[in-house]
Amino acid sequence: MISRKVTRKWEKLPGKNTFCCDGRVMMARQKGVFYLTLFLIVGTCALFFAFECPYLAVRLSAAIPVFAIVLFLFVMAMLLRTSFSDPGVLPRALPEEANFIEMEIEAANGSIQAGQRPPPRIRNVQINNQIVKLKYCYTCKIFRPPRASHCSICDNCVDRFDHHCPWVGNCVGKRNYRYFYLFTLSLSLLTIYIFTFDIVHVCDCVHCVISLTLHPTVIEVLVCFFTLWSVVGLTGFHTYLISLNQTTNEDIKGSWSGKNRIQNPYSHKNIIKNCCEVLCGPTYPSVLDRRGLMSEEAPSSTSSPPTPDNAATKSNPKTTAPLIPNEHTPDEAKPGIGTPPQKTNGSIPKEGKPSSPRDASPKRSPAPIVVKESAH
Repeated sequence: MISRKVTRKWEKLPGKNTFCCDGRVMMARQKGVFYLTLFLIVGTCALFFAFECPYLAVRLSAAIPVFAIVLFLFVMAMLLRTSFSDPGVLPRALPEEANFIEMEIEAANGSIQAGQRPPPRIRNVQINNQIVKLKYCYTCKIFRPPRASHCSICDNCVDRFDHHCPWVGNCVGKRNYRYFYLFTLSLSLLTIYIFTFDIVHVCDCVHCVISLTLHPTVIEVLVCFFTLWSVVGLTGFHTYLISLNQTTNEDIKGSWSGKNRIQNPYSHKNIIKNCCEVLCGPTYPSVLDRRGLMSEEAPSSTSSPPTPDNAATKSNPKTTAPLIPNEHTPDEAKPGIGTPPQKTNGSIPKEGKPSSPRDASPKRSPAPIVVKESAH
């Protein structure tokens, strides 16, 4: 008997990603910096809620801690959404698809002489009256769609690849870029918010600088001061990219600002339209089908007991009688040249006339005949 072992598709996906919660969570393998991000955000906000908020709620307003809690929850939600979601990984080509693409490339390039370098594998498509080149990925065996690139850390092609961010532990691409931008924007606001009210607390309690209650405040001020410049600068840089409808990968490579001065075919020449497309566009579904089922046939541990029919089949696996009338005898069952003819229940074939399955089969009688075989 054959038992079917049901597995999920995420268990067989190539690449260097890790999956949790039965394929619902997808991250990169390097998650150490992501844990540091969680520690800094949660630790700083915990100190602020424990030491600053009670003082600010009494002396200034009770709305200060409430707004801080809402902003903190929004930051954590955007961080987890960016880190745990599929950034837009493209599936690799199946062996049949890869062979078909290879045949198309060989037919297009023609015969290449020995020692001659083959031409680059590139296809040209037209987008908004602009020629865009589609490059071939030798790892995924596909022609990457426009704006896609192969991430060397995750070892996958990502659609609309922006960059690989170790702080979120995942690639940033087509499906999670807006959440990444909202995370950086809200984290900038939270950092400025905490840093501002820490300074207010220090200035209000300047007469008790030696007090132990200000030690956590000093830690918060230092963390926010060194975090503020990088986070706010990163948010400003991505705001600039969104206004141009451009990715970090395209900006670094100079795809639309090189010597050729090729215009960006994806830009609407309008800041508002570009921002609306990136931040308010539709949410694209994942093309991986990570939780889809895959059936694998595996031999069962229990086997059926042998029967007389099975024993007879094992003792004489090759039979000369066909299962279907008018069917030719297999080549393996045909006698060789030097092999003497075997006796059958029917008549022996004459010389010069080839024996057929009908001649080899016993003649049928009107009444059924039961033949008992003796075991030797």
